[in-house]
Amino acid sequence: MLKNIPSVISPELMYVLMEMGHGDEIVLADGNFPAANVAQRLIRCDGHGVPEILEAILKFFPLDIYVEQPVALMSVVPGDDTKPTIWEDYRKIIKASGEKFSDFEFAERFAFYERASDAYAVVATSEKALYANIILKKGIIQ
Repeated sequence: MLKNIPSVISPELMYVLMEMGHGDEIVLADGNFPAANVAQRLIRCDGHGVPEILEAILKFFPLDIYVEQPVALMSVVPGDDTKPTIWEDYRKIIKASGEKFSDFEFAERFAFYERASDAYAVVATSEKALYANIILKKGIIQ
């Protein structure tokens, strides 16, 4: 055991976070996301939601300051009247982390899947909220 590591950060997830380099991306996927189908590296975080994992990761993970939007979300599919309230939770968590953040990038559903298939890793969660998938681009320590 180590001190001050949130319990939702498994040894495998910590290893991947440390192994990632500048510009690499990690996907925090909701329970509906086809994580096993698109992941190059799949990390299971069953029983946990995306907000708690996002908050824990941002204690260690620098966001990329050299891109305009280092955080991406999946856009609501046209014709779907869903209004994802979880996005506001993400905004609060990111701002509270102290990371530089202006706003989210939005990617169309299939473009998001394509980007996720290129991501360094996908974290599969049990998140039930719709449109709860989020991509983080790793920055540098200054």
